[in-house]
Amino acid sequence: MSSRKRKRVGSSGRQLPCPVGTLMEVLPSAASGGGFDDPAAADVLLRLELDDPDPLSIDLHLCSAALRRSRYFAALLSDRWQRPVRGPCPGPGGAISHRLTLKVVACPGRPRGPFDAHVAVLRLLHTLDFSGAIGSASDALEMIPVASELLFDDCIRACVRFLEAVPWTEEEEDWVLNLIPFLPREESQDLLARVLPAMVEKGDAKSVPEEMLHGLIDSATRSHPNVATIKAFVAKLLRDYPSRDSVRRVLDQAFLTSLETVKDHLGKYASPDFRVAGDNDEREAMQRLNLHAAVVNAKHLHWLVERTIELRVADTAVAEWSEQAALAADLQKTFRDDAWKNIAPGLLSLVMKSTFRLANAVVSGTTLAPRQVRMKLVRGWLPVLNVCRDIVSPMPTGQKSVIQELEETFLSIISTLPMSDSKELLQQCLSFSTRNIDDCPHLILAFKTWFRRANRPPYDGVRP
Repeated sequence: MSSRKRKRVGSSGRQLPCPVGTLMEVLPSAASGGGFDDPAAADVLLRLELDDPDPLSIDLHLCSAALRRSRYFAALLSDRWQRPVRGPCPGPGGAISHRLTLKVVACPGRPRGPFDAHVAVLRLLHTLDFSGAIGSASDALEMIPVASELLFDDCIRACVRFLEAVPWTEEEEDWVLNLIPFLPREESQDLLARVLPAMVEKGDAKSVPEEMLHGLIDSATRSHPNVATIKAFVAKLLRDYPSRDSVRRVLDQAFLTSLETVKDHLGKYASPDFRVAGDNDEREAMQRLNLHAAVVNAKHLHWLVERTIELRVADTAVAEWSEQAALAADLQKTFRDDAWKNIAPGLLSLVMKSTFRLANAVVSGTTLAPRQVRMKLVRGWLPVLNVCRDIVSPMPTGQKSVIQELEETFLSIISTLPMSDSKELLQQCLSFSTRNIDDCPHLILAFKTWFRRANRPPYDGVRP
């Protein structure tokens, strides 16, 4: 294209209202353009015409030999489709042998002029300078539809190769997704691999995103040295993840795995068979390892409990915690032996905090647990609570320990049970009063509530 400004064909001389400055950047001089828009060398006059009720157009002087690199133009310029040029020849040397028109559909919202992508692709037909012309993802994305329309295969491959190698904005990624169905299969595979998960084998219960979430949780709780920071980051990812069902499944699996690990190490520590086997030094070393592993995994388990409650997906965790009779028995054995205090002093606090958080989720209604689950939760963990009460030092007046908070929470759960069940469990709570009778208003209130209900006349189906 010469340096003069193009005018709308058929107009009264009004200038083309497209960003000519931008267009000039796309169109290099004839000296560097391989004959592109060089009237002296051209034998084809191509008019780009905007497909619009009030069409705008520009004329380009092109070389047929270069255009034939496009299968579209190769067919159009073949002997079968050639038509003689009528009227005066627009070329200064009389070399124009073909006059063609190409309709251009405007793309609203695109940052560039309506003809820029077509001009860029037509220039590439002459120069084949793909590395110089494709400088950004948006360049490639704008050229692909034009190159596809003109069946310019080398340009399509160059654009796809560029897109595969560079990062995209979210808008550009949406653009890629819209273009992929129109690309040849072999050209689209690398782009598909980047934006879509691989096909999951039939029968595989995990989805690709869930596998990723599970791996992140595992890294946060086990593998990464800077655990606190990574846990905070993974917690945010879980909060922001759009599928609550996926988060539930991933956290349920992680909780069950971590729980089994705690049970395994604590079971080995508390096992009477293990305690009598081997010499004293070896047995003590193994006990330390098992108890240390138990407390490390109890930390991970507590973090998972916090996440399930925060995200309101703690149903499985509550139900599983209510079924841990063997774990509760091993904890009672462990806490009755003072050796744990020197090896894993944080174990008691972690167990009580996890139990309190799950029980409190039930009381608050965050997790709606069935009656049997609520009853088993209190019945199974009340003996552990009673053992821990005798170990933990009383808190200063006005402060509550996690033990006292768990006492109040268990009494609240008991108040939700049928009277026959609450009668049985309340009798096991008498030890809550052993510290100071004035320091157990929660216990007094629980018994008053039970007696108030017990003294009501039986319901005979008639409204009072």
